[in-house]
Amino acid sequence: MSKQGTGGRSRRARRSGKSGLAVVRKSIVVGLLPVMAGVFPMPVGAQDYRFTNVDIQGNQRVDPATIVTYAGIGAGEAVSAAQLNDAYQNIAGTGLFEKVELVPSGNTLVIKVTEFPTINVVAFEGNRRLNDEALSGIVQSQSRRVYSPSTAEADAAAIAEAYRQSGRLAATVSPKIIRRSDNRVDLVFEIAEGRVSEVERLSFVGNRAYSDGRLRRVLATKQAGSFRQLIQRDTFVDDRIEFDKQLLTDFYRSRGFIDFQVLSVTSELDRNRKGFLLQFNVREGQRYRIGQVSVSSQVAGIDIDQYLKATRMRSGAVYSPVPIDTDIARLERLAVDQSLNFIRVEPRLRRNDRDLTIDVEYVISRGPRVFVERIDIEGNTNTLDRVIRRQFKTVEGDPFNPREVREGAERIRALGFFAEAEVRPREGTSPDQVVIDVDVEEKPTGSLGFGVAYSTNSGLGLNFSFNEANFLGRGQSLGFDIGFTDSSQVFGFNFIEPAFLGRDVTFGLSAYYRETEQDNADYDTDLGRFRPSFSFPISERTRLGLRVAYDYGRVHNVDEGRADDPDTPDENEFESGSSFILQEEEDLGGLSSFSAGYSLTYSSMDTGLDPTAGVAFRFGQDFGYRDDGASYISTDAMLRARKAIWNEEVNLRAEIEGGGVVFSGGDSRIIERYSLSNKIRGFEPNGVGPRDRKVENEDVLGGNYFAVARLEADFPLGLPEEYGILGGVFWDIGTVWGLDNTGGGPNGDNEVDDELYWRSAAGVSIFWETPLGPLRFNFSRPVMKKVYDEEQNFEFTVSTRF
Repeated sequence: MSKQGTGGRSRRARRSGKSGLAVVRKSIVVGLLPVMAGVFPMPVGAQDYRFTNVDIQGNQRVDPATIVTYAGIGAGEAVSAAQLNDAYQNIAGTGLFEKVELVPSGNTLVIKVTEFPTINVVAFEGNRRLNDEALSGIVQSQSRRVYSPSTAEADAAAIAEAYRQSGRLAATVSPKIIRRSDNRVDLVFEIAEGRVSEVERLSFVGNRAYSDGRLRRVLATKQAGSFRQLIQRDTFVDDRIEFDKQLLTDFYRSRGFIDFQVLSVTSELDRNRKGFLLQFNVREGQRYRIGQVSVSSQVAGIDIDQYLKATRMRSGAVYSPVPIDTDIARLERLAVDQSLNFIRVEPRLRRNDRDLTIDVEYVISRGPRVFVERIDIEGNTNTLDRVIRRQFKTVEGDPFNPREVREGAERIRALGFFAEAEVRPREGTSPDQVVIDVDVEEKPTGSLGFGVAYSTNSGLGLNFSFNEANFLGRGQSLGFDIGFTDSSQVFGFNFIEPAFLGRDVTFGLSAYYRETEQDNADYDTDLGRFRPSFSFPISERTRLGLRVAYDYGRVHNVDEGRADDPDTPDENEFESGSSFILQEEEDLGGLSSFSAGYSLTYSSMDTGLDPTAGVAFRFGQDFGYRDDGASYISTDAMLRARKAIWNEEVNLRAEIEGGGVVFSGGDSRIIERYSLSNKIRGFEPNGVGPRDRKVENEDVLGGNYFAVARLEADFPLGLPEEYGILGGVFWDIGTVWGLDNTGGGPNGDNEVDDELYWRSAAGVSIFWETPLGPLRFNFSRPVMKKVYDEEQNFEFTVSTRF
């Protein structure tokens, strides 16, 4: 049915002055009047009836015997007026009839019924935010089914609830029926969507340690801002309030406020009744730190000192339940490694209110002897059972450990494959057996994307990509992308198997091919790579990666300039074109290389003991052989740290990065050397480093070694948090140096200066989180530079996917 058609029918129903439901209600009441008059002509209980025949009238779809069964009156039985009333109620209560009459006529009981009509079509009017397809999935009333007023009312309430969940609390839904021939009706839901109920203001009472602005960034609910038409989190949703309360509680307790409470949350309409004013009344309490940390055991043979050394919680640290849980898991794993089963570790906390500390005692005890009978998985229509089972370290027949089961449940949810994932242990076939029930609900895991990006360095770019996080339900990741910018073309492929051969080993396979016109340079490059790799954990936060790679690279389109006149040499005159170093590298043509390498990574960014700080470290080496006989060793390292200060209003970040490549039996090429592009701000890409100043183009040649340090901070600017705008400052310092071939002239007589010179730049940033993507504006000025370095005082980046 079209909207226009349903609108006409609905208006016709309204012209009658009654809705369809009102007519139904009146019919039931009218049906009851003959019963009262015919069945009860005298006081109740004054007369009994005995019927030898029951005459059913008006039924079309329902069998007469079925109606007699509903009535519950047997032939020849004595029936009182109360029993006749019960018979009426039984028939009317089936929901199959619009009108019911019971009329005694001598020895015959006449039951007159008018069946509810069938639904011809179900239509929706007035809906713009939710389309017909979405609403059809909500309602129970369906075409060609029997119309039920109660079901229609329930459907109207369900539609109103769907609008309420989207923040439209004022939405109203009215079900109407339009009579058709052959006892059919059109069911039309008339919807008045109303305005979005926005959160105009979020405020807090009772907070001293953290500002309102910091706490607003914790909540899922956001204030309405400039992008209120695009940002859905500024709508007022009751169910989200409970989630926000939990977020606040977790935030405070992970920072030592063990007595924190959300006392109340008040919401009221603003003066114009267009939005809600939401206020959280909190009690922070005092911040506690860790006092003494100890381990005790109720199990004979336990080496207490060994278990104490395994803990990471230290005296003086801010109290948080997260590192305590981590310590418990570590101690229980240590017990398993020592072949001690059914070991449980319980933390006992003792508060010292005088010095605001909490003593933590880990008590080791032996739990009940309970085994895992089996793991039952339901709801996984796409994902294979083994993908879910391998998230548990426990298998059938192992000792049951509730903590490991909870951790397995968290790993299942962290996969991102399921909209819902519930894990519940229950008693098995005997008291010492446990069955672990896993109920999951699948969700889409693939994406097909078209992206647009812009930066001042590479200009406008287009990107097409396909990604599947759960390929064929095996938990594997598969993706490829194609990208184009003003100066490059990129084709990439990536595949990841997170559990190679069923073990905690990640296998990766990546490949790419890139054609690039170099910025600020008169040459082009072609690069290709095919690289399989493996990685596996060697400690709680440390992974080791192993890899081999095949690389292809070519330098071409080097500007050779014009022919020089040998009769008029001038040592002060620039040679035309690019450096002879690049021309010689072009003469090498395309070269392939094979390499093997490793990388060691450590990160406490998301799992550290301190939620306000984190450290990440990476060190790697590659050993390669090029098909022109040259061999090389490449080494790189990176250290990154972050810390939130001033009650987490300011975020500090620092990075130190460096690397070097050493060739033997040949020289490095520009595509194998380092540059400071995208590593230091304030300078153009390929605008810093050794260069041949005796040639016209003065192309940057890169270097075999580089070192960079980046320091930055971001902080609020006093603007409303819903705008998502932060300010920042930064300071970068770095250098690139060292060449194997420093001869710049045709005879190598122009020596290229490849010495170590430091460059640095400082500036300010504007960070803007928008619905279209993260924007960043950098304004910078070089502090240390060479006269030939090329500056870039402004940089702007934005990217989006749709």
